[in-house]
Formats: sequence, C-alpha cells, structure tokens
Amino acid sequence: MRRRLLSSTLLVAVIAVLLLGVPLGVVVVRLINDEAAQELRAEATRLLIGLEYSVSQEQSIDPKQLEKNYPDRYIQVFVRGNPPIVVGTDPPANRQLIEEARSENGYVRISRDSAQIQREIRARLLLTTALALAALGVAVGLAIVTSRRLTLPLQDLGKIAERLGSGDARPSKHRYGIPELDRVAEVLDRSAVRISDLLSREREFATDASHQLRTPLTGLTMRLEEIVAAAKDPAVVREEGEAAIIQAERLTAVIDELLAAARRQRHAQAEPIDVDEILDQQITEWDPAFKRVQRTIHLRGERRLRALATTGGLSQVVSTLLENSLQHGAGQLIIKTTSSDKSVVIEVGDEGPGIPAELGTRVFERNVSGGGGTGLGLTLARALVAADGGRLELIKPRPATFAIFLRHPAEEDRRRVVSGPA
Repeated sequence: MRRRLLSSTLLVAVIAVLLLGVPLGVVVVRLINDEAAQELRAEATRLLIGLEYSVSQEQSIDPKQLEKNYPDRYIQVFVRGNPPIVVGTDPPANRQLIEEARSENGYVRISRDSAQIQREIRARLLLTTALALAALGVAVGLAIVTSRRLTLPLQDLGKIAERLGSGDARPSKHRYGIPELDRVAEVLDRSAVRISDLLSREREFATDASHQLRTPLTGLTMRLEEIVAAAKDPAVVREEGEAAIIQAERLTAVIDELLAAARRQRHAQAEPIDVDEILDQQITEWDPAFKRVQRTIHLRGERRLRALATTGGLSQVVSTLLENSLQHGAGQLIIKTTSSDKSVVIEVGDEGPGIPAELGTRVFERNVSGGGGTGLGLTLARALVAADGGRLELIKPRPATFAIFLRHPAEEDRRRVVSGPA
C-alpha cells in the first residue's frame, strides 16, 4: 500500500507540475522575448525622435556618440537629406532581433544579438525547473509521511485482527488520531470483548457438559459391563439392559438441558432493533446489482417496526435472500413487512420461476442447491434466525417467497412479566 500511495502521489504531483510548469515556462519565454522587443522598439523610437530634433536644429549626427549611447546595438539610420548612417556590428543572421521606428522624415532600424536573451530565458527556465523539482520533493516527502501515518496503523490493525483470529481476545485500546482508523480499532475492541465473552461461555459450557455427562456415561458403562459379564443369564441381561436404557435417557435429558442453556445464552444477545434501518441498508447495498440486470426492489408494508434480533444476523439473512433472488429469481423483488402482537414478519419474494418441486422441502438442507451454488446460504440463514429466537420459512415455492419470523419486543416484555424475576 505504501508503494502505491507513493507512486500515485508522485504521479499526481508530476501531472500538476506539468500542467502548471509547462504553461508557465511558455509564458516566461514569451514575456522575456516581448520585453526585449518592446525595449528595442522604445530605443528605436527615442533615437528617431532625437535624430529628428537634431536635424531640425541643423545639428550634425555623430556616429560615435550613437555607438556610445547604444552599445551592443547595430543601428541603421535613414534620414531625409542626410546620408545613411550605420553604427555597430551586425549580429549573426540566426540571432538577430530587429525593431524599427518610422516617421515622415525617415526611419531607424535597430538590431541586437539575441544570445543574451536566450541566456536569460535559460536562467528563468532553470529556476522554474528547480522550483518544480522542489515541489516534487515536497510532494514525495508528504507522501512518505502520509503513507507511514496510514500504513503503520493498518499494519497494527492487521496484527490485532490476526491475534483475534488466533484466539487472543484482549482489547488493544490503540488509537491513531485518524477518525476512520480509530473507528475500526473501536470495532475490533468491541469484537474482542464479544469474542472473549463467547469463549468464556463456551469454556463454561464445555466444563458444565463434561461435569454433567461424566456421571451418566459412567453409569451407562457400568451397566454395559454388567450385561457383558452376565451374558449367559437372560434375566440379568434384561435387568441390566433396562437400567442401561434409563441411563441413556438420562444422558439425553442432560444433553437437551445443556443445549437449551446454550440457546438461552445466544438468545440473550438479541435486542430490539430497527427493522427499517436493516432493510434500507440492504436495499441500498443491493439496488445497484439489481439495476444492472434491469430489476427493481420494492419495500412495502408497515414501517417503523422493531423486533428482537441481532443487527449482524438479520443483515446477513436478508442479504442471503436478496442474493438468492438476484441469482435465481426474476422480475421485481418485493420486501413486505407486517406485524402482530407476537411477531414481526419480513417476506421476501420475486416474480421468478420459483423453486423446483423436488427441492421445495430440502432448500434449507446443507449442500442442497438448485442453481450450482454451495447449498450453504439458506442453511446458515435459518441457523442465524433460529439463534435469535425466530425462524425462516419458505411460505411459497412458486414464485419463491421466504418469510422471516422475529419475536416482537412487546411479546418478550409480556413473557418476562408472566415469568417474573429470575
């Protein structure tokens, strides 16, 4: 990234220098040439006025005085009633700068060697080039400082993310003075806290599971050993078999209890969220993709609904349904929201051919896909909705219409009132 930032900054600086420096150089050359021509023209005019005055006063024209007054000039004087006067050395033809002044009594032609003008032009252009190089140097320096200020925090954030992925969920609390990067750091810190909580709950779940399953498994093992030892006595085998069944049922009950506890922990993360905000965000994200295939997305139904869910989970579920419609559906896609006293329903449907009959009952199964996909999207979507205490159903196969049923916050409040404090 640092190299790309440096190269792009240098490219922008070079383009800016060329866009400004080249016209500036052209203007400088023209100004110097115009200034030299104007100066030479003014000299010719002054000389002609002086000569006319001398002639009017019947004074002679002294060539030596002219050469003294106008050094480094080649002067040709043509005045009526006087012989032509030539003063100075004629410069080379390829380096001549000539100006004239005329009147009724004659004219004056002055020329000079343009080598001095060219030297002045080269000096000005050299100064302009030096300033351009200095500007490029400043741009490169600023690019280096900016790239270090951006890349070093990004590298640090990458290390923090890698550490989170390896299981080290300690918040870094690093801030860099850049609002966007500080926002990312805050999100990573919050994620670290959530991951730490999840890992802690998972460790507690594993500890509880190992402790609660040890006794039933030990008892089941002992009963099976008794069955093996008493294989020749049918009565003993029957008695021990019945005891083993009881132990297996006890083990199943323990497993159900642990799973219920785990679900209760996951449900605890669900909170009242703004359904409109999630849907508007997803429509904004997917609308360009639908427009590219000449399709539209319409949001209908009740507005300002709130439901118990997690923002990330519901966003991913809606995104999965929109992506499926984009790949496998057709026509306009309609998102309809309704609510009742117990639930909030989000229906997503289009005008496509729908789901084949042989897949209608298996669309939520893992690795089942009718369009060459991975077959995991709907499976994970249903799991996410279930984790928030809701459910995802296919309510109409042709055209395909899915419905997300979420818990209503008011229903949750009533449930807590009925159940009373824990």
